Amino acid sequence: MKEKNIDESAMRTIFHACRQCGTCCKKYRKIVLQADEVDFIKKMGGHVGVNVSMQDIREKGLEQATLEAKSSGKVYMIHPDDRGCLFLEHRNDKYYCKLYHYRPKTCRGFRCNLADDSFLQLFGGDSAIHLLGQDRFGLPLK
Repeated sequence: MKEKNIDESAMRTIFHACRQCGTCCKKYRKIVLQADEVDFIKKMGGHVGVNVSMQDIREKGLEQATLEAKSSGKVYMIHPDDRGCLFLEHRNDKYYCKLYHYRPKTCRGFRCNLADDSFLQLFGGDSAIHLLGQDRFGLPLK
C-alpha cells in the first residue's frame, strides 16, 4: 500500500490556531494519556481512569480487567462533569491551560476547527479518543 503525503498547507486552511474559547477542554470528557503522563496528571490533581467494559469486569474481575486496560494503553485523564478540564482557567474572557507547557500529548496534537458541534460529531462526540495527533486506531501519528 502506497503511503499518501499530507498537504500541510491544505491542513492549515482547515484547522485553525486556538481561539482560546475553551470549547474543546469543556466538551471532551476523556483524554488519552501516555504511560509517562499518568503520574504527573495525578500529582497535579487530575482525575485518571481506565476504559474497562462491564463484560471485561464480569469475565476477568475488576483488578485483572484494570491491569489489562492499563497495559494496553487505555488510560485517560477524565473530566467527570460538564465544567471541563480541571486545568482549564478562565481569565479576561479567554481560556488558558494551567499545564500548557506540560499538557498531555493528546492535547498537544489537537487542532481547532472552530470547535462547534459539527466538529465534535466529526471526531466522535465527547470522547477525545479521536483527537488529531492520533490515527484512527488511537495510536500516535508518526
